[in-house]
Amino acid sequence: MAHIKLENVTKTYPGARALSEMSLDIADGEFFVLLGPTGAGKTTTLRLIAGLDKPTDGTVRINGEDVVDWTAAQRDIALVFQYYSLYPRYTVRQNLEFPLKSKVHSYTQSEIDTRVDSASKILRIDHLLDRKTDKLSGGEMQRVAIGRAIVREPRAFLMDEPLSNLDAKLRESLRSELKDLQMKLGATFLFVTHDQIEAMSMGDKIGVLNQGRIEQVGTPHQIYNNPRDVFVAGFVGSPTMNLVDGTLADGRVTTLDGKLSVALGGETAAQVDGYKGPATIGIRAEDVAVGPEGEAQAKVHHIENHGVEQILTLRVDDHLFKATTPATFRTRIEDSVRFSWAADKVRCFDPETGISFAYRSTEAS
Repeated sequence: MAHIKLENVTKTYPGARALSEMSLDIADGEFFVLLGPTGAGKTTTLRLIAGLDKPTDGTVRINGEDVVDWTAAQRDIALVFQYYSLYPRYTVRQNLEFPLKSKVHSYTQSEIDTRVDSASKILRIDHLLDRKTDKLSGGEMQRVAIGRAIVREPRAFLMDEPLSNLDAKLRESLRSELKDLQMKLGATFLFVTHDQIEAMSMGDKIGVLNQGRIEQVGTPHQIYNNPRDVFVAGFVGSPTMNLVDGTLADGRVTTLDGKLSVALGGETAAQVDGYKGPATIGIRAEDVAVGPEGEAQAKVHHIENHGVEQILTLRVDDHLFKATTPATFRTRIEDSVRFSWAADKVRCFDPETGISFAYRSTEAS
């Protein structure tokens, strides 16, 4: 298996910088998800680890060894792409056998058969071994592509948005299967995606990447509940965290042009203790309570039905924010409703740097 570590890695191309002093530590046997928008540098990171590109500066280590000058073959890492990269005129068996028949390996046919049979059973494609891959569905082709990586028994698996071309139901199914596969193999997985639902549901750890820089690394719970800055708060979650301007004073936050005042509780109260002045205020939609006992009033601007729940967009003057309610909560657009914010769930961010008050003191030191 593999412990992968990037130390102050920078990658520049003519006229562009893809990564800036990026450091990353992926533990042996960990399912690590690199999450970020298009153009953040996710695929560049995979290519540097796989050995397809070299960093402009910095070090890439695998199991403690500097591998910057190693070839892709020497690193023994499997890369699964967004597009399946299968040979359409080959059968599934032939596609799975192909990486084992290269000149750098000397496997017997018996060893090849054993690896192919094992991988096909793990991925539940053993009944497809004699079928041509151009006759397969998208989900079956992606399983074959993953199988080509598994048969090699590499030190780590790198996956570049492998589910993005599949329909929603199939993506949901394969997310679960990939996580189960990683646990069965006990392998190191680095999974790249721009889909925060994939990241939250699959990752042991998540690294949020933005414009070539790591904004935050943590468990899904940490990333979701304690975002380091407004980028993470506004990118992670569905819906993402509500962010509005406000003012802090004497342990209270006043926001929505003075229409809402909340006495802070829990860790947030301690984090902002002694501070007076402007702040960016964050609250998750599920932490906005809508009901007759609410402290303030809003208009229903929009309603999204999601089956067991609905997401309301509420409007206070020119401010819009979201609240999650049960599907049984009856309301219509332009209705007046009352709402409150959970005091211990409010998050406060520095209006200039965007960094959470929870992280300001640790990063200053």
